[in-house]
Amino acid sequence: MPIPPFVVELRALVGTRELWLPAVTAVVRRGDDILLTERVDNGRWAPVTGIVDPGEEPAVAARREALEEAGVEITVDRLAAVSVSPRITHPNGDQGVYLDLTFACSWVSGEPYPADDENTDVRWWPIRDLPPMQDWMRARIDAGLSDEVAARFLT
Repeated sequence: MPIPPFVVELRALVGTRELWLPAVTAVVRRGDDILLTERVDNGRWAPVTGIVDPGEEPAVAARREALEEAGVEITVDRLAAVSVSPRITHPNGDQGVYLDLTFACSWVSGEPYPADDENTDVRWWPIRDLPPMQDWMRARIDAGLSDEVAARFLT
């Protein structure tokens, strides 16, 4: 799995200690389907996710991640939720907690495929028949699929 260069530099300084990193989730919809990826690191299904590069606008990061991970072009329609992930320990021992900006997105073009080494499968799933996934990922999907105008926040 490619690690952004700035994370490699941070890891050289802090080792596997927990990092607080900005991240995005792109809940990509095409009609009654949603785009999901099967992750290499944990074998679970999830929407497109990724780390925001330094100085990168989060919506730009969501579009970039959709293209890099799934080979699809999207529009970013609205901010759907702001949340914090649980502590994640990656297979290499690195720990992270992610401040996530979840975006409701629409598919524009491209047929999805595992475009990088972060996923073993990428496909459209019927919204009414999603595979099992972590509750906190499902909450991001629910926010992205809602018709709400304002973003969701936990208080």
